[in-house]
Amino acid sequence: MSLAKNIEKTFALTTPLYYVNDLPHIGSAYTTIAADVTVRFQRLLGNPALLVTGTDEHGQKIQRAAESKGKAPQEFVDEISGGFDTLWHLLDIKYDRFIRTTDPRHEAIVKEFFQRVWEKGDIYLGQQKGWYCVSCEEFKEERELLPEHRCPIHPNKEVEWRDEGNYFFRLSQYQSQLEELYTSKPDFIQPESRRKEVLNFVKQGLQDFSISRVNVDWGFPVPADSKHTLYVWFDALLGYITALLEPEAEPNLANAVSQWYPFNLHLIGKDILRFHAVYWPAMLMSAGLPLPDRVFGHGFLTKDGQKMGKSMGNTLDPIALVKTYGADAVRYYFLKEIEFGKDGDFNEVRFINVLNADLANDLGNLLNRTLNMVKKYCGGNLPAITNEDIPNDNPLKAIALDLGETVKVAYERLAFNQACEAIMTLVQASNKYIDDQAPWTLYKKGHQASVEQVLYTVLESVRLAAYLLSPVIPKISSDIYQQLGFGVDFNLQAVAAANTPFCTHGKWGLLSNQQTLGEPRPIFKRLELPQND
Repeated sequence: MSLAKNIEKTFALTTPLYYVNDLPHIGSAYTTIAADVTVRFQRLLGNPALLVTGTDEHGQKIQRAAESKGKAPQEFVDEISGGFDTLWHLLDIKYDRFIRTTDPRHEAIVKEFFQRVWEKGDIYLGQQKGWYCVSCEEFKEERELLPEHRCPIHPNKEVEWRDEGNYFFRLSQYQSQLEELYTSKPDFIQPESRRKEVLNFVKQGLQDFSISRVNVDWGFPVPADSKHTLYVWFDALLGYITALLEPEAEPNLANAVSQWYPFNLHLIGKDILRFHAVYWPAMLMSAGLPLPDRVFGHGFLTKDGQKMGKSMGNTLDPIALVKTYGADAVRYYFLKEIEFGKDGDFNEVRFINVLNADLANDLGNLLNRTLNMVKKYCGGNLPAITNEDIPNDNPLKAIALDLGETVKVAYERLAFNQACEAIMTLVQASNKYIDDQAPWTLYKKGHQASVEQVLYTVLESVRLAAYLLSPVIPKISSDIYQQLGFGVDFNLQAVAAANTPFCTHGKWGLLSNQQTLGEPRPIFKRLELPQND
């Protein structure tokens, strides 16, 4: 069986498969926006890229959630899974595969994978005693618990005592192999704070973990013993592999891993780090499959400095947020204002102020007034100026010459805030430049060549900024590109990637008088705080 990718420089990444016990929250949107931006950037580089997302639909928590709503589990998960799909479309997230773990093809992959691990001797029947958090679908060690046996992740929930026969995976057998992995590939777990967390956990000694449950009907039966149901995490992690199957392919591991596997990146929230950085690589080692390149655990989001939760009455509905402010606004704020990997906060006043300052004022007004000056001073046509006519020490060109490479490195490191800040440095410098040069005064003095040079320099800087921001704000970037005479829609991935390769569009000096400029129009309407009735 071929285990290596058969396309050069392919890039495959996953979001978590989101647990469908409830409608999507802003944290799920945050991860998926970051994944979408990463894939879009890979496509600009010319790399075939695949974004896998989906929903994790088995387990006791879902069974109970369905019962509480008076619904059958399948009816319940169909409804909630559809909510995730709706939100991704609203956010302009262009996923390639959406896997649901209730997909019949997934069961075939799970059975085959289980059989491999079983034949390796890494599964056995034992007794599980301990405290279980249904919300985490995970046994907790006594030392992890808060007072009154409460879960540290779900402090409003008491854990339940379990004493039952379960099938176990021999995680302890993989202690030394995992330690060797973390040593030989220091970038396997990112950021560094997450890596340290995992190293500390593993150093304390790994315990085998149970991969089955009894008295849970909603899930796949254990192939070796139908009285047991497979533990939801054993099933869910394999959803990543099932998602790689081509639609018509027979559901087996050989077909699933033939092209896009192994994954370049798993993007997750830090609460599920252990499953992805410890359990998952050990399971893959047992099954003889290659490991992913990187697991990145981002931080949690708060609202107005407080943890979000229904009990606090301060949840943030991502669908309402997008419908109020637009997809580009939401995408930009969360990636520009929060350092990916650290915890971050949403505050609506700050949200509006940042977007008005960056997108409406700095970027939008700059484009609008410059295009209007081209209309007024140059007959609406781009001046016949080329890159070579602008000296390298021009204050905008000096910033722009290395900007593409700086932004490329930032995107590849998932340092989205650094990418946005670097790009906005050019935009802000362009505003200062146009004010300092005062083309309206130069025009009155009859210095037409200087006017044209200033306007070309500013418009080319705006173009470069829009291009480099296109993974984050695809609609606004498309609008800018179209006003500059490019027939490009960055939301049409294949077209945009083919027509705007990074090696040319990611460099300064592309605009020419061959472009037919469009009619100036605002690219981002100033936001106002919603009025409370």
